[in-house]
Amino acid sequence: MNKKTVAVLFGGQSSEHEVSCVSATTIISNVNLDLYNVIIIGITKEGRWVKVSSVEDIKSGEWLKSKVTAIISPDATQKSVLFIEGNKVTPEKVDVVFPALHGLYGEDGTVQGLFELAKIPYVGCGVLSSSVSMDKLYTKIIVDTLGIKQAKYVPVYKKDLLQMEQIVEKIENTLKYPMFIKPSNAGSSRGISKVKNKEQLITGLRLAAEHDRKILVEEGIVGREVECAVLGGNEPKASGVGEIVAAADFYDYDAKYNNNESKTIIGPDFPGNVTETIREDAVRIFKAVDGYGLARVDFFVETETGEVVFNEINTLPGFTSISMYPMLWEAKGIGKPQLVEKLIQLALTRAEETGGDKDAQ
Repeated sequence: MNKKTVAVLFGGQSSEHEVSCVSATTIISNVNLDLYNVIIIGITKEGRWVKVSSVEDIKSGEWLKSKVTAIISPDATQKSVLFIEGNKVTPEKVDVVFPALHGLYGEDGTVQGLFELAKIPYVGCGVLSSSVSMDKLYTKIIVDTLGIKQAKYVPVYKKDLLQMEQIVEKIENTLKYPMFIKPSNAGSSRGISKVKNKEQLITGLRLAAEHDRKILVEEGIVGREVECAVLGGNEPKASGVGEIVAAADFYDYDAKYNNNESKTIIGPDFPGNVTETIREDAVRIFKAVDGYGLARVDFFVETETGEVVFNEINTLPGFTSISMYPMLWEAKGIGKPQLVEKLIQLALTRAEETGGDKDAQ
């Protein structure tokens, strides 16, 4: 049997570089080596693409010393990666790319566009769905059309901060404290602040502006933080629901990855049809952004009303040992090896359906 070749791409220039490295080790370790050969490509924080020898090199950081440059071939007839060492160029055919990238330049449609140009099938959402889902502001605009409840918000642009007093007045006239300030395109809660007064609001806006030129200021929602995984192509399915119990005041980057007291609960108890509402809304939002393959959709369940409130969608969710996406599917009987295989097959199916020429499903 001829094996297909999967190229796993990880690292990147976003603030989620380290998380991506961990996700990649999980994905690579769960690829069925009876069916696939695996090529590993790392992207340094500086943006250098290199060939990586093994999972062990990712874990140790040795991959950063690689002298072999990796380039996706610009010749779409080749569907290959070019490895360059000195004057030697070695092409290797690639059947599918599995991007284990999170955040900017990995989850925002940019690298997906590269795969489209090279006509190489790839795991996950396409250019359009990746870009609009990465942008929290534009996701909100789309979800507004669905009639799904979400937090009130005020969009702010970095240039607006030159008139700080005016923009603060606008925000305070629209929203009540506490508020959340989020860079529109950052991931893993980088640059997010919970603010309770004007001084904190100004500090939070400046912090968010370090991560993006577009900023989202939202009303604070008092409730339980929950997540739902979506998997599939033309007929996507939702997993069960998982709940986040954050060790910090809110589930920021440090609480996610550096605080062992943060916990996840699979299948939390909710009254009435709350769980089904979350699952149905997750699929509706996934379809609305033209999702394909996978995504994790995050919500709140309000404490006072019990209503479901949409928070955000992640089109390349974490694949670490503590990541909710694989945990939710494991609870449904789909282990990591099966999940990785399903995602690869979905990528190949989309390429067959579209002839590899389009982003559409």
